[in-house]
Amino acid sequence: MSQLQDDFGRRFHYLRMSVTDVCNFKCGYCLPDGYHPNGKPSFLTLSEIEQLVGAFADVGTQKIRVTGGEPTLRKDFTDIIRLIADNDQVKTIATTTNGYRLEEHAKEWYDAGLRRINVSVDSLDPRMFYQITGENKFDKVMRGIDAALEAGFERVKINAVLLKDLNDKDLPRFLHWIKSTPIDLRFIELMETGLGRDYFQAHHLAGESIKQRLMAEGWQLDQSDVDDGPAKNFSHPDYQGRIGLIMPYAQNFCATCNRLRVSATGKLHLCLFTEQGIDLRDLLQSETQRDELVERLHQQLHLKKETHFLHQGFTGVTQHLASIGG
Repeated sequence: MSQLQDDFGRRFHYLRMSVTDVCNFKCGYCLPDGYHPNGKPSFLTLSEIEQLVGAFADVGTQKIRVTGGEPTLRKDFTDIIRLIADNDQVKTIATTTNGYRLEEHAKEWYDAGLRRINVSVDSLDPRMFYQITGENKFDKVMRGIDAALEAGFERVKINAVLLKDLNDKDLPRFLHWIKSTPIDLRFIELMETGLGRDYFQAHHLAGESIKQRLMAEGWQLDQSDVDDGPAKNFSHPDYQGRIGLIMPYAQNFCATCNRLRVSATGKLHLCLFTEQGIDLRDLLQSETQRDELVERLHQQLHLKKETHFLHQGFTGVTQHLASIGG
């Protein structure tokens, strides 16, 4: 079957698949009041996930990132990883996590087939970490990162949302950490959302300012890899780690878009920055529906816009900013 492609020639081989909306942290830029379900949630079942993964694999998806909420809160998270790994067409399995369960389960997840992991760490100062996340779990998360490195993950990334007057003074500490630690550090520029305008105005820090500072200190822009998408990656000969910048307000941010998202309730999102979705769940009940599901995916790609329209003031209501990096 032909690979998914939109009307602007962009080809999509990367799926971000949410498996839950539940999260146990209360990050100020995401869920400042914590997770509150709207009725009893009904998230994708293992069987539905299997059908979804199979269809996307058939249309050229080579990388799947399991996201949330906090995906590892699902009791069957390991089974989800194992299910994806059973599909030979999927070459890379990744997840984004707050690291809460990483210390105890890193080796188990690696053995199941997980190979890349992004951990949200918005500050290396335990007090600031608590202020941003609402949870006093800094030491536990850091032990989890060590466990992931020991388990043999081929790539461990750290996601940090840039926040003026909160963690913007942490850059030297982050740089010191990756000088001798082989991790990728991803700084994500805060995006205005329909639910967080006041927070955005108080704490937005342009990623361009970080880029200029890095280049002044000898960091070099790397050649883009097919998995990088809109991220700009930098390396330095004196550092074992790398730095990536995700700047949604940068010019041509959407030109290299290569990813689609499916929500925990089975809705296809053509853009990571909007909550408008196309229901797929009715076609996830049987393998006999595969052709119809694939046809729906191809049809919907014709509706994908050229850009996210953030510059025109459209904000959507996406709150899970820490999960866009990867």
